[in-house]
Amino acid sequence: MFIWTSVAHMALPLGEAGIRETPNESAVLSAMQSNIGDQTGLYIFPGPGVGKDATRQEKNEAMKHMAEKIAANPSGILMYHAPGRPFTFGKWLGVEFGTEMLEAILVVFLLAQTRIVSFAGRVGFVLAAGILAAITTNISYWNWYWYGFPRVYTASYMLIQIVGFLLVGVAAALILPKRASH
Repeated sequence: MFIWTSVAHMALPLGEAGIRETPNESAVLSAMQSNIGDQTGLYIFPGPGVGKDATRQEKNEAMKHMAEKIAANPSGILMYHAPGRPFTFGKWLGVEFGTEMLEAILVVFLLAQTRIVSFAGRVGFVLAAGILAAITTNISYWNWYWYGFPRVYTASYMLIQIVGFLLVGVAAALILPKRASH
């Protein structure tokens, strides 16, 4: 899975699908730094306009006006990191490898708990798990108005996950011992 996702991101255009650089980046970065400063966080815009300690009633009232705000303003999410964040590519790659290894181990563990003995059945089981994993967050990130991830980005990332699980399924189907069906 890790090898496939590396190829998908470095050799194929899948890892960059739907992603653009910010026009006039230096001005945008300067404005972000001036207004957000050292407050690292995940931001939505436009915001509902209620304070951090707003009541449920205040939040509900603000949500009634979100359609108007979104129609009149840009909308989206921003993952902001204050200046000074170290570029730790090796660490990030290690976390990615560990995550994908854990995913593969868990899905193969689940497969091993079944009575599926055919090659196609084993591959299909892991593939179905991969489709489930791909749907879990990607569709929500595409769907909701603040997120609104581009369709091509969503489809590309789902494809990367699904192919990764397919490859794990093929490997597991070849390696797991055959058991007699009951």
